Amino acid sequence: MKPDIHPQWYPEAQVACACGNKWTVGASVPELRTDVCSSCHPFFTGEQRIVDTEGQVDRFMRRLKAREEAIREVEERKQARISPDIPVTELDLSTRFLSLLQEEGFNVVGDILARLETGGDEALTDIKGFGLKALADLKKTLRARGYILPGDEEDESPETPQAA
Repeated sequence: MKPDIHPQWYPEAQVACACGNKWTVGASVPELRTDVCSSCHPFFTGEQRIVDTEGQVDRFMRRLKAREEAIREVEERKQARISPDIPVTELDLSTRFLSLLQEEGFNVVGDILARLETGGDEALTDIKGFGLKALADLKKTLRARGYILPGDEEDESPETPQAA
């Protein structure tokens, strides 16, 4: 055996855990420190406790929170886009049709939706100067923005012919 190649041996090395537990072992260093021991590890204690290794749990929780916030912001933007309180002027219709709608008292999208709900297409085409082309453009714009128009809902239980 070669001399002076082995490290110094400490037969009475102290091990200290983060929980405060201490014990003596043989080691090549005089003092050891550990984060978890058999006195505090969840496997041995039966506790439901998360052992955080280098902040991984905190990082995961931050990412999870950021994801939830991003989803919430997307939902808020979507709801703001289809709000019935949006002015009619934001619908990008021609100025002629916008002025016709405003003369009839349609100031917000909710007014148009309510009139379509109660009177159907005729409620808008009865406006002098507002024809089928303007109605089609208006409905196309409303659908593109995400509004559900009367008659757009599909039947929940479609009737299918029964074989006799």
